[in-house]
Amino acid sequence: MARRIPSEPPILNGFSFVRALGSGGFADVFLYEQDLPRRQVAVKVLLSDTVNPRATQMFVAESRLMAHVSTHPAILTVFDAGVAADGRLYLVMEYCPSGYGDMYRSERIPIPEVLKTGIRMASALETAHRSHVLHRDVKPANILFTVYGHSVLSDFGIAATVSASDRGEAAGLSVPWSAPEIISQDTTGTVSTDIFSLGATLFSLVAGRTPFERAGKDNAPGVIAGRILKGKPDGIDRSDVPESLQLLLARTLARDPLARPLSALAFARELQAVEAELGIAQTQIDVPMYVDPVVSGAGDTQLTSVVPDRRRSWRRRGSTS
Repeated sequence: MARRIPSEPPILNGFSFVRALGSGGFADVFLYEQDLPRRQVAVKVLLSDTVNPRATQMFVAESRLMAHVSTHPAILTVFDAGVAADGRLYLVMEYCPSGYGDMYRSERIPIPEVLKTGIRMASALETAHRSHVLHRDVKPANILFTVYGHSVLSDFGIAATVSASDRGEAAGLSVPWSAPEIISQDTTGTVSTDIFSLGATLFSLVAGRTPFERAGKDNAPGVIAGRILKGKPDGIDRSDVPESLQLLLARTLARDPLARPLSALAFARELQAVEAELGIAQTQIDVPMYVDPVVSGAGDTQLTSVVPDRRRSWRRRGSTS
């Protein structure tokens, strides 16, 4: 299918349009230059046909939640949000010039980098989950690199602002990293489905393919969805991958949610254990020293399926124990 041509960039006071960065199923992203302070920013603009009173209400609530979690060092920073003169909703975000995207298909990503990225992303998810925010679309394309080369997680729950039919279309683009309970429509998202998606993402970075792809076979989204529902992925054919990492990723991709790490924090600690096994300096786990009250008005799509307190071990920011 041909990629959709981006919509016309909106006129935003205090910002000058530079160029289009990309387009998706429900939004376009443009590069703008902000007048004050002077800096380049990425502006995500929802498509006009997704704008309605319910979407606007949810978008405002989500913008507040994004601002709440984006102070984390591994979450893309959100600067502003608003409604353009033409009625389209937009988010002004930190501009990241690159990301993983399809890099895993063409480059052999070092295992230490994968582990570091995984711990940073798990820390980001743990922080979001503590604020009752689910991501719902963790995949390589949503891990970006800042101008300083730091990996950050982007696009928290943006698909939740559009209609149910549009959400399904957007989610369909992410089938290779979706948990079986998402595929079967048993849930729209939980802590465990976020963990599955992060495991599938790390698998992709290590293996150079998505977990349920088969070389030389039909890998259409519907076929991959069927494989996700039926069984476990093939192993990773790479000599520098320790067995402990292979087993951890396989467990993270288990069909049974209870077989997966019980929290993003637990997943991060297991990735740290692999670092220790390889003699790599441990990547810091950044989690909040305390949990702020959840921003009100988010709607039921944001406040779902947080792991119960009895299954968590609350730690101060930077704790690795």
